[in-house]
Amino acid sequence: TTSTARFSLSCSFLNLAASEETFARAINIPLQGDDFDSIRIEYMTMLQNQLAKGNNGLIKTKYLTFGIDADSIKAAKPRLERIETDILNNFKRLGVAAETLDGKARLAQLHGIFHMDEQLPFRFEWDWLPSSGLSTKDFIAPSSFEFRTGKQFRMGKKYGAVSFVQILAPELNDRMLADFLDMESNLIVSLHIQSVDQIKAIKTVKRKITDLDK
Repeated sequence: TTSTARFSLSCSFLNLAASEETFARAINIPLQGDDFDSIRIEYMTMLQNQLAKGNNGLIKTKYLTFGIDADSIKAAKPRLERIETDILNNFKRLGVAAETLDGKARLAQLHGIFHMDEQLPFRFEWDWLPSSGLSTKDFIAPSSFEFRTGKQFRMGKKYGAVSFVQILAPELNDRMLADFLDMESNLIVSLHIQSVDQIKAIKTVKRKITDLDK
């Protein structure tokens, strides 16, 4: 089916602390040999000075994840590739740099999330799997997981909590998201967007109105 009701989208915003080595690498801007090199050097120097002064070293990244329902991988692949191309082209028109993550890059990001307290370097190669008998999970798993309650958890030496907010509104001011992301701490915010069939959407709205009138 090509129905848009079968399309799902997630926007993930990650504020994660990184090691000095990782942070220094992230703020390195390659020189291009043009008239703007002096600006690049000035900007890099400013960022390096912040790092030297004990900047919290937060690296802020944004990810967009999308999915579709299909009868098979063969049927899904061309549709996913078209959606990916459309998304990248739209970002390009907006002047926003975006790239697709491969499997190793996704594992590296998960490793960073699972090892917030340790900041261990991610080491992994696909050809290590057959000889080691390990799976990809073994290369990214934290030292421990502990779930004592339905909301709080412990991952390694870090304690965390998961909060869920259901927003039933036609519009969402980006000020709320900005306030969350302005917090200078390890933080992951995910927005899950699900397209809904128009008839189902109307029924949901009517039901909510009825609930409010009670």
